[in-house]
Amino acid sequence: MKLKETKRSSSPMSTENSKTFRSGEPVLFRIFRRFLSTIRVLLWAAAGAWGTFAIYYSNLPSGSMRLTLAVGFAAFGIWAFLIKRTPKVRLVYAGILLGVLAWFIAIPPKMSREWRKEVAIMPRAVINGDKVTLTGFRNFEYQSRDHFTEHYEERIVSLDDLTSVDLFISYWSVGPIGHTFLSFNFDNAPPVCISIETRPEVGEGFSPIASAFKEYELFYAVGDERDLVGVRTNHRNEEVYLYRMNLPPEAVRRLFLVYLERINELADRAEWYYLFRQNCTLNIVRYKNAAGREGSFDIRHLLNGWIDRYFYETEMVDTSMPFEELRKTSKINEAAKSADPSLDAMEFSRRIREGLPGHGKQSVEPIKK
Repeated sequence: MKLKETKRSSSPMSTENSKTFRSGEPVLFRIFRRFLSTIRVLLWAAAGAWGTFAIYYSNLPSGSMRLTLAVGFAAFGIWAFLIKRTPKVRLVYAGILLGVLAWFIAIPPKMSREWRKEVAIMPRAVINGDKVTLTGFRNFEYQSRDHFTEHYEERIVSLDDLTSVDLFISYWSVGPIGHTFLSFNFDNAPPVCISIETRPEVGEGFSPIASAFKEYELFYAVGDERDLVGVRTNHRNEEVYLYRMNLPPEAVRRLFLVYLERINELADRAEWYYLFRQNCTLNIVRYKNAAGREGSFDIRHLLNGWIDRYFYETEMVDTSMPFEELRKTSKINEAAKSADPSLDAMEFSRRIREGLPGHGKQSVEPIKK
């Protein structure tokens, strides 16, 4: 009896010692395991969200079918990880997710769709020595943001006359996100404005979420500033800022040629627009790199509403005044709205640059042979 009592009395002591050991020595390991478990849950949740959106924005022809499959996929993920919680069910879910990924990768961009009129014609550049002939050059006359008279023309410029490049930043609402595009300036011709955009179909608008899931093809709008700038300032009521870029003429020329090469590539083969990889600002930075820029990635390449401050800090724009003053001075909405609609392209471009830093005189000399 005493022996049995001793065993009974020693058992709690052993259990207590074991608990003390587990709650003492391994505590960091338990925290680390919980941390890894949390990371694993977040990764699965992110993968599930990605798969749901990938199905919803897929190339299935029926919107109701896409919605039903997306909801079903999300519901199965919740059941697999929060209710059933067995390895076999989770493995099935992982297999379905891999299938969605393979399907997503295989979705091809297309050249032929029912495009909206403003992106219906792809521009192209023909380079013959120093002469560049641009076809599909847009020069629309806008009556309102959605009503315009289409006008495409052929524009001929000379690389010898290329002098500088300007950066535009356009905001739907001033903040960390905007739209950036460039204008290449010539000493005897109106600027050539190039905007990297989505190519929406009839009835489509822009959605930031959709633009990350192969919803839009990539499009380079090439045209007159009265068109590409004027529609933003005068009809879409966006806030637009204009900055002269501090680039030597050789770099400006290389940058322009990189743009022309990409324009021709897109005219021959469709590509997807990707919000986080193939957007307006990332491509500008990428092409500047190809033209000789040195520098690393900055978060403002993605949060492009702040890209002007980034260029200010790297002395790529005028730094003769405090940044806030430069920014205030660089807003062109009033100048664009007050410009007479009958002004020709050269005069409109001159008007919106009046009084802006770096635009009082030609910043670089034309390239000579």
